[in-house]
Amino acid sequence: MERSIREKAEKLKKELEKHSYNYYVLDRPVISDFQYDEMMAELIRLEETYPELKTPDSPTQRVGGAPLSQFQEVRHITPMYSLNNGYSFEELKEFDHRVKKTLAEENQGFEKEFSYVAELKIDGLAIVLTYENGFFVKGATRGNGTVGEDVTENLKTIFEIPLSIPAKLPLLEVRGEVYMPRSSFEKLNKERAEKGEPLFANPRNAAAGSLRQLDPKIARKRQLKLFLYNIGSSEGKTFLTHYDSLLFLKEQGFPVNENIRLCKTIEEVISYCKEFQKKREGLPYDIDGIVVKVNRLKEQEALGYTAKAPKWAVAYKFPAEEKKTKLLSITVQVGRTGVLTPTANLEPVRLAGTTVMRATLHNEDYIKEKDIRVGDMVYVRKAGDIIPEVVRVETEDRTKDAVPFEMPKTCPECGFPVVREESEAAVRCVNEFSCPAQIRRGIEHFVSKTAMDIDGLGPKVVEQLLKEGLIQDIADLYTLTYEELIPLERMGEKSVENLLHSIAESKKRPLHSLLAALGIPLIGVRAGALLAEHFLTLENLEEATAEELSALPEIGDKMAESIVSFFQNERNHDIIERLKNCGINMTEETEEKKSLRLEGKTFVLTGTLPHLSRNEAKKQIEDNGGKVTSSVSKKTDYVVAGEDPGSKYDKAMALNIPILDEEGLFSLIEE
Repeated sequence: MERSIREKAEKLKKELEKHSYNYYVLDRPVISDFQYDEMMAELIRLEETYPELKTPDSPTQRVGGAPLSQFQEVRHITPMYSLNNGYSFEELKEFDHRVKKTLAEENQGFEKEFSYVAELKIDGLAIVLTYENGFFVKGATRGNGTVGEDVTENLKTIFEIPLSIPAKLPLLEVRGEVYMPRSSFEKLNKERAEKGEPLFANPRNAAAGSLRQLDPKIARKRQLKLFLYNIGSSEGKTFLTHYDSLLFLKEQGFPVNENIRLCKTIEEVISYCKEFQKKREGLPYDIDGIVVKVNRLKEQEALGYTAKAPKWAVAYKFPAEEKKTKLLSITVQVGRTGVLTPTANLEPVRLAGTTVMRATLHNEDYIKEKDIRVGDMVYVRKAGDIIPEVVRVETEDRTKDAVPFEMPKTCPECGFPVVREESEAAVRCVNEFSCPAQIRRGIEHFVSKTAMDIDGLGPKVVEQLLKEGLIQDIADLYTLTYEELIPLERMGEKSVENLLHSIAESKKRPLHSLLAALGIPLIGVRAGALLAEHFLTLENLEEATAEELSALPEIGDKMAESIVSFFQNERNHDIIERLKNCGINMTEETEEKKSLRLEGKTFVLTGTLPHLSRNEAKKQIEDNGGKVTSSVSKKTDYVVAGEDPGSKYDKAMALNIPILDEEGLFSLIEE
């Protein structure tokens, strides 16, 4: 191949990437679509003639390959946490007070350099992009925060995502939000309406559905976009502040929202929130609030995390839009834990982009407190812009026919008497193992995406299996046969085969998925992962005492008592035994420890080490049985310090905690 041909191909690649950035990121195109398409066609011809010219970062690789049969799981390098929400400016001030109180105790010196970064909370789908040596190698959904789905090929169709970046770092993991612009959403729904297809409820659902298409060519047609908002992990590059990291992302060609703002006080943050509460309707994309983050990364590290969320960030949610409509009737639903929830049936009303016909009334006390009656004109809003709820009554419009509501004395599903504990607002059906609603909801939870992830077992299928008597509990799912399923309505040969395959595949799920699926009260995805990592087998967890459990980080006394009570229940014990007999995996896969030389030792990392990144040092310690925490205390055994160690070094000195350099850590491991 002639040198001129290779140079021509490289020039075309650079030109196409430059014009993609101008068009998709800066929104300032300098050539016509026709010119762009001509350049792309020429590059495709060259690569077809000379396959050696085709590189992973070539613009032609965005076209989308062959459809996938399924998405593969991806374990995130660092967990993707949720955010705690605040719904008032008072809550933002309380957050500010907690942050500064903790930092004062940690001697972080926040008085001199403290600041927040305020960012628009894009209403989309969280994703992770991984780059190795400057090249985009993998993209994944958030999933349960620990494990997501590999959607690399679909993400490549989003032209704003660079396939390569100037900084050739060994590893860079960045987080962002994929969204669908309002204009694209309206166009998509118009096309679906013309074809007689169901419409998407809102841009967020449309974006999520598009990103999870098995055929990348479909995803490409949906015109998705994204904003990057965080660096999850990096090797070869360190940052002092979150704001600096966002500027770095922008320099590398990533799309970063132009409305980010550095705020020195919580009052400046509140002003920002007020400003964009007014501007939100004029934006080309949906936002549902403002994310507020402590700027300095050392301060973030000092503040740490809860089981679900960082303590250094909060999401301020905008007050929800309210609309008035008529309350036609009230029905009562029975949840997975037996709680009876009254639901309002409404005259349809358009609210926050969707048509609302039902709304929660929370509980009996809520209805009495607000004097909500059937036939009333009521105001409805979406709590957190998601769940519709009745917030107040227009009493001036009340008629004589308005009927007060009374909670039923028996379960509407099974007829069993309901009870209400003195300390609870909830009315509950205690017929735990015979109530059809609790059984149905428990099975729906077990098969859900964040639990055992069994495709093809939606609510209608679960209801059908129960109605036909093919299942009575979660263990029965694993005894279903082809002969039992094929006669069922809407169950063709392919559907049955896919369902049985999905059920069989779920047997291989790790212990943390099973723990999330079992429905142990107070134990969700994050707590399940923590328990699985510590106990490694279900048998070990079953034998744990409340004292042992509550001693674990992030497992409180009530959670510990709930776990012990769950495993002591004979019915639960029977179901678990049947699951074991069906071949369900009840162990957690972990990387084998290199040694146990550091077992029982707690380490804190601070500063920049000469050869190891923070993640690499953490892995070295954990691979050898040690534990790494984010703050120095009397329980810390060693502090590993590098260049510019900060206040943790000083605190370790004050507490007489041994301080190691990188070489000292290796010596400890190799003893």
